[in-house]
Amino acid sequence: MNQALDKQPIALVTGASSGFGLLTSVALAKEGYQVLASMRNLDKRGKLEAAAYEANVADRIHIIQLDVTDSSAAAAVITDIIRCYGQIDLLVNNAGYAAGGFTEELAAEQWRQQFEVNFFGLVTVTKAVLPSMRERRSGKIINISSISGRIGFPSMGPYVSSKFAVEGFSESLRLEMLRYGVYVVLIEPGSYRTDIWSKGLESVKSNPNSPYSKEMESILKYIKKVADTAPAPNEVIQQIVQAAKSPAPKLRYPIGKGVKLGIILKHILPWKWWERIVTKRF
Repeated sequence: MNQALDKQPIALVTGASSGFGLLTSVALAKEGYQVLASMRNLDKRGKLEAAAYEANVADRIHIIQLDVTDSSAAAAVITDIIRCYGQIDLLVNNAGYAAGGFTEELAAEQWRQQFEVNFFGLVTVTKAVLPSMRERRSGKIINISSISGRIGFPSMGPYVSSKFAVEGFSESLRLEMLRYGVYVVLIEPGSYRTDIWSKGLESVKSNPNSPYSKEMESILKYIKKVADTAPAPNEVIQQIVQAAKSPAPKLRYPIGKGVKLGIILKHILPWKWWERIVTKRF
């Protein structure tokens, strides 16, 4: 193996075909990481390849196929990475999507699939990298959560629940792994301009025959407004890179307009007050 390559930290990023995953892969490559940018469907590699060439980091980004819901394949992929590169210094668990709708109208399978990708997939990949990091007593695991991992929103039950699960898992794992020099980090973004709006919520439509039709129409208008006005995710990517490079990163990094204030208000206000704020907003 090339000696110069040996000195470069190795990062594995899941869900790298678009959004935070794509941008994080390019940003880490700019910082000198050798990046294994994984995605479920390699046919969607074009956007990342174009961004890598434009940033002049194509030689430091290696695109690989990884379906986080396939536990045996994930274990094999990570074993191959460690065999080839010697180690994984950084894991960024970004793969995920947003499923929405009112609970009464969502099929059980929609809930299961949301958790398979957003939670169990994240746990599967994390478990596969832990032995190597523990033995080396070094490593960082950055889990891309959301403000939805701290605050529930109507019509977003599956997504919110999966992100709450990610928060609890990360908190527990952080306490398990600190003594081994492995840091677990949560990035908690608010609303940013990424493909999550079009990809995950495209199936959420207002059904005039639904008892929740008025509420859904109002929520969809709100989501469209947020999607149209949300800022570019540059500050989220900068925060991910900063946490990756920090010798001792914090557990949580809430980021975005109103995110920190929302978390504080939820915890200090009486619940009835908080209910009024949220229901009025939506």
